[in-house]
Amino acid sequence: MGAAEVISFEEVRARKQWDALRHQLHDRFDQWLDGLEAQLQEPEPTLTQVTETVWNLRHALTGGLTETIVAHTHRNEYTRKQVKCPQCDWLLTARAPVPRTVETMGGPVQLARPYFYCRTCRCGVYPLDEVVGLSAGRKQLDVQKAVAKLVTEVPYDEAHTLFRDLSGLGMGSERMHTLTNHVAEGLTVLDVAPSRDEIEGHIVEVGAGNWRRPVLVLGVDGAYVPTRPSSARGRRPGQGRYRAKRARWQGQWRDAKGFRFSLIDGDRIVHVLSWHQVQNEDQLGEALKQVKDAGLIPVDQVRLCVVADGASWIWKHVKALFPGARQVLDYYHCAAYLHRVAKAQYGASVRALEWVEATMTRLYMGKVGSVLGGLRRMQVQSEEAAKAIANCWEYLAAHRERTAYRKFRRGGYPLGSGGIESSNKFICHVRLKRSGAWWYEVNSNQMLALRCAKYNGTLDQVFARYQQKQQGA
Repeated sequence: MGAAEVISFEEVRARKQWDALRHQLHDRFDQWLDGLEAQLQEPEPTLTQVTETVWNLRHALTGGLTETIVAHTHRNEYTRKQVKCPQCDWLLTARAPVPRTVETMGGPVQLARPYFYCRTCRCGVYPLDEVVGLSAGRKQLDVQKAVAKLVTEVPYDEAHTLFRDLSGLGMGSERMHTLTNHVAEGLTVLDVAPSRDEIEGHIVEVGAGNWRRPVLVLGVDGAYVPTRPSSARGRRPGQGRYRAKRARWQGQWRDAKGFRFSLIDGDRIVHVLSWHQVQNEDQLGEALKQVKDAGLIPVDQVRLCVVADGASWIWKHVKALFPGARQVLDYYHCAAYLHRVAKAQYGASVRALEWVEATMTRLYMGKVGSVLGGLRRMQVQSEEAAKAIANCWEYLAAHRERTAYRKFRRGGYPLGSGGIESSNKFICHVRLKRSGAWWYEVNSNQMLALRCAKYNGTLDQVFARYQQKQQGA
């Protein structure tokens, strides 16, 4: 005779509760089927007619199911009779339930929330709101998150149309703009940066099977974005803020300075961390310092390499924060200087091309001294050529220790700053450089912060921060 199976009381109760919920969900589905039957009148509907009808009624189903599950799992809160006042601890008695309808990505959800009011403190309390985790306003956090993801990709007017067509929910472009600003308000590089554990996970993945530590590249550069002055804002009697007439203000292209950490995995670039803002060099240096001080970059597990152009402010911060990093002057910026020399000295000729190729070969082989000497010995053909030669000599002389390209290549280090250039394009240019778009600095930085969070894979933690702020308010 087999041993009897022992079932705990908790298991029995859980089973009964789940069975009760299943019956309630079946009832909800039956109600939805009644609506579907009423809408689907054709005896032999086409696939298009069926999908269109189901699509139009989907929120009635998913919203109803969500409402049923919430009411079942939090039934004790629905029937709560007493609660303590959060300010004076006085025991409050429930009043008549107050209905509230909220919109989620699953559809509208109706809630009948018990209401408690303290006459002494003159404040009302809805315990169910806190237990369920409702956000202020009709649109809930999942809707807000979907909107924020969409507006980081496309302009607000286009996002308004796409969101309505794809989700069946409505939100005006101005409301989307306000929501985006609230979500991104006060974001710093540490708010959008992945954790050290996540970064180490990327390092382990890239370095698997290799006998050398993987190469972690830091690229620093700037990208011009269109901005408008604060004076473009204004007021007129009886109205709120409005956009000033275009003729009254002049747009300005500002430098969105940023940096990117990425891992080299053969021919593939593995993104780790980006941060771009319309800011000066000191602010960028401070952001880099925050990343270093937070210990996000495990420098003992990688071979850190910095690739950048000849801007002195970049190397100033690199030497101060990462003095042990391999420093590489962008090879293609060097080529651009040499091409300008060749064009000014020899014009558009075969000789100019031969000189550039020979000089670039010497530079790649590590013979920067020979290149500098050759520039000194050139017989100047014009004033333009003299200026180009002087600029090129100063450029190479200032960075000669960063031009050992053959050595860098053997070590697996990149020679060009394509990683940060790509980051400039996909984070800054794709969203901000739109036809007719001119951004206030604060708005551009908030959008850039969200786009950095997207590519860093940290949008979820940005919204967790936003939700905490909302609950704190």
